[in-house]
Amino acid sequence: MGPVRLALLAVVALAAAGEAVYIPYNTSAGVVAGKLNVHVVPHTHDDVGWLKTVDQYYVGSNNSIQGACVQNVLDSLIPALLKDENRKFIYVEQAFFQRWWRNQNDMIKDTVKELISSGRLELINGGMCMHDEATVHYIDMIDQTTLGHKFIKEEFGQIPRIGWQIDPFGHSAVQAYLLGAEVGFDAFYFFRIDYQDRDTRKGTKELEVVWRGSKSFGSSADIFAGIFPQNYEPPPGDFYFEVDDDSPVVQDDPLLFDYNVEERVNGFVAAALAQANITRTNHIMFTMGTDFKYQYAESWFRNMDKLIHYVNKDGRINALYSTPSIYTDAKYAANEQWPLKTNDFFPYADNPNAYWTGYFTSRSALKRYVRMMSGYYLAARQLEFFKGKSKLGPTTDYLGDALALAQHHDAVTGTEKQHVANDYAKRLSIGYTRAQELVSTSLACLTELGSKPHCSSPTTKFSQCLLLNVTYCPPSEMDFSKGKSLVVLVYNSLGWKRQDVLRVPVFSDSIVVHDSEGREVESQLLPIASASLNIRDKHVKAYLGTSPGVTPKFWLAFPVSVPPLGFNTYFVSSMKKSASVSSKSTVYSSQGSEYSSLQVGQGNLKLQYNAAGAFSLYSDSKTLIEANFEQKYKYYIGQDGNGSDPQASGAYIFRPNGTVPIKTDSQVPLTVLRGPIVDEVHQQINSWIYQITRVYKGKDYVETEFIVGPIPTDDGNGKEVATEIVTNMATNKTFYTDSSGRDFIKRIRDYRSEWKIEVHQPIAGNYYPVNLGIYVEDGNKELSVLVDRSIGGSSINDGQIELMLHRRLLHDDGRGVAEALNETVCLGNQCEGLIIEGKYYLKIDPQGEGSRWRRTFGQEIYSPLLLAFSEQDGGNWANSHTPKFSAMDPTYSLPDNVALLTLQELEDGSVLLRFAHLYEAGEHKDLSALASVDLKRVFPDKKVFFESLSHHI
Repeated sequence: MGPVRLALLAVVALAAAGEAVYIPYNTSAGVVAGKLNVHVVPHTHDDVGWLKTVDQYYVGSNNSIQGACVQNVLDSLIPALLKDENRKFIYVEQAFFQRWWRNQNDMIKDTVKELISSGRLELINGGMCMHDEATVHYIDMIDQTTLGHKFIKEEFGQIPRIGWQIDPFGHSAVQAYLLGAEVGFDAFYFFRIDYQDRDTRKGTKELEVVWRGSKSFGSSADIFAGIFPQNYEPPPGDFYFEVDDDSPVVQDDPLLFDYNVEERVNGFVAAALAQANITRTNHIMFTMGTDFKYQYAESWFRNMDKLIHYVNKDGRINALYSTPSIYTDAKYAANEQWPLKTNDFFPYADNPNAYWTGYFTSRSALKRYVRMMSGYYLAARQLEFFKGKSKLGPTTDYLGDALALAQHHDAVTGTEKQHVANDYAKRLSIGYTRAQELVSTSLACLTELGSKPHCSSPTTKFSQCLLLNVTYCPPSEMDFSKGKSLVVLVYNSLGWKRQDVLRVPVFSDSIVVHDSEGREVESQLLPIASASLNIRDKHVKAYLGTSPGVTPKFWLAFPVSVPPLGFNTYFVSSMKKSASVSSKSTVYSSQGSEYSSLQVGQGNLKLQYNAAGAFSLYSDSKTLIEANFEQKYKYYIGQDGNGSDPQASGAYIFRPNGTVPIKTDSQVPLTVLRGPIVDEVHQQINSWIYQITRVYKGKDYVETEFIVGPIPTDDGNGKEVATEIVTNMATNKTFYTDSSGRDFIKRIRDYRSEWKIEVHQPIAGNYYPVNLGIYVEDGNKELSVLVDRSIGGSSINDGQIELMLHRRLLHDDGRGVAEALNETVCLGNQCEGLIIEGKYYLKIDPQGEGSRWRRTFGQEIYSPLLLAFSEQDGGNWANSHTPKFSAMDPTYSLPDNVALLTLQELEDGSVLLRFAHLYEAGEHKDLSALASVDLKRVFPDKKVFFESLSHHI
């Protein structure tokens, strides 16, 4: 038997008789032509982590922080919807919905399926979370959305048709076209845009627009976009109806005190007319809900039933239960001409001194962890496909779920409480460990001769270095003196051949490297910097609970060449010093006047240092580029909120209170390491910043490694540390930053193309998110900087690029997290500020040529080579193993302008395959052209059948 509909009754007084009768509330109104139609959209916004962890929010624990229980929301929602067939509700976060769904019995599931089929419950947006749009990579956006949409399609036979990004702190062009129109959404609704932009749009009735986010796709990827006029909460006038809310309920029983129907109706109508004055067409939306509401859903619906009933009896406007889909259909039917929006909605400010640009860098270590896991997840799914997906044993699923949660707009953003950040990192770590087991098994199966598809028990044991980022790699730190050799298997997840330089820590100085064909490979030993060893000692003990033991002395660097979608194997062994061994780096210390003659770089690219020991000249003999150059550090003092405006700098907000240049300690000499593979310049900038600049043989870019922290705060000031690259290029206030790792968008300092900005924060107001890179140009050359994680960046002065690397602040910025961004690492009872280690990459090209490097090398940064280690004790590896492998035809690789985004076997045995064109229209004279991929050569050993052609998701 289907659910029984109960009519909700109202008590109405018969004034003449002085007694009450029961009548049903009439909630059946639809759209009425010629009237103002108020679309009442019941919703809840449920963060998958913020003040509490995702699981604490779901079960309702840790309520001393925040009283919120998503399980209550969903439990109470279903019976409330069943009480009146006109009631409607939308739900967004699949991470919560799927937790709830798997615990329901068949009767509840059947009921929910009927509610969804009839449109009374609509699953919109559809991702596991409401992802951020500034600090996320587009591949991660796609992956987390896919997880949610796949479930909705399989369980309910539907695909969400509306984008609902109501809380992220600014909005990207990639979201509009790739995660909007190209997903198949009919519309996209959101809230957070700059307060000046919102005020302008209210005056011109341009809060609803057609957003054209892509120059390449043009009008084919246009999407209707609606910006809420105030927030994503109920309209002004106190219309919050949670059981513990302060808003007056609709009290319509005249036999009781506080009868207020006329007052409530007048307030509702006034709010509707006010919104109508800034909205085109006779349709407006009231978002009835906010964070973690509807924990007792009937409380909301009871009052909304009454409002709809009495407002429609009043007759001035028409109110109806609705959803964003119904609202969008009404907007389309109105046949209105909509203003056109291009580019994006960054940066976001909600008042003159509150630019939400600090979170572009907040929790920089977590941002790096997310990016590392994203690239690893891409490679691991490929290897899972090559081995054959199995329900038994480890899979990539947990890592996929953990990464999906990490894209939430209070996760990778760094705007959550510390214990919640720890929870995200813990989930990633568990997923990494499980995926690492899968990867090791898959590689063993691929290397062992005679292995069959769905191999499950290979004999070869591979291990990986999960803490290589802190110079800890137990497999490579082995004792080579006993005749054993280290097997290094190098996997390339890209669709083209790759040549790179590997670095692993070793003890011995008598080492030789051979390739898979037995040829000796030139290699170099570089002394490990004390700054790196300090990180190793502290962090390994903090993570593992024990000290790492004997300390390695050197980095072993050697070049590798790896085929597309394949691996190559290298062997590291001991060799007598009289024989040919790895070259030790020449160590040279330079100080004072000696700096002026210091030049590094062995090929076309040369770096010159001046008498002060600073990088001063960049020259490339191949491109004939020569540029004066300066690279330095500074920090911004974080505003403490004690001035006339109490706005502090915090996890969300960047509000500098002065700039302090960081002068390099002239008493500490430069250390220069030279060798056949790489030249390095080591600089101790000050007591808490260390820098290594590298130029590799045969490479035409500069790699800079930075170690920043612990940032001192004993002066009572929070600090926001930035590096800047300064040239004499005339860039006319213009620079370019990527949109979610994909398109590049033109930025002009102190300027917005669609509204006139009043500048209150000239630094924070010109910061933008950087996921892939940032560049400037002057008509003759381009200076590009690529990054290894999401970061905040800008060009505050002409010819200059700056990147914010690390933030440590002492005050909360008043946006809800109620916690200062003061990350620490504790060892025993001693805690100190977090250290950030990272890299950025720099190149100067002739005008119009920089895009090739940005796109190709950008893919290599995102998808680093995957390393697996084993031991060989005598014998010949090639006799029992396949030393080299490629899934592709050996004569084929992907075109230079095409990347493989996804190769994943699904549960039913079908394969999810995604390619992406890397270039925008007009970005490169040759590589922006259309490209084709020969799938028969990508998978020469497979039969390729297409079940369907779909959008990007």
